[in-house]
Amino acid sequence: KGIGPKLASILKEAGIGDFAALATAKPDAIRKILAAAGNRYKSYNPSTWPKQARMATAGKWTELRAWQKELE
Repeated sequence: KGIGPKLASILKEAGIGDFAALATAKPDAIRKILAAAGNRYKSYNPSTWPKQARMATAGKWTELRAWQKELE
């Protein structure tokens, strides 16, 4: 939830190219990547992205979708 094609591209350029890499990333490190990409990306909140990526990596799609609905 929250990562579209442009953000995925920014993360990939920074070495976070898949769910496994995102799952181990620290939210503060992701915030720094976003800040370096420009002011328009500073407003994104990556605090839940690693946990969502861990769920995706584990194949917990039903649980992930349910949690994403709660996040909305």
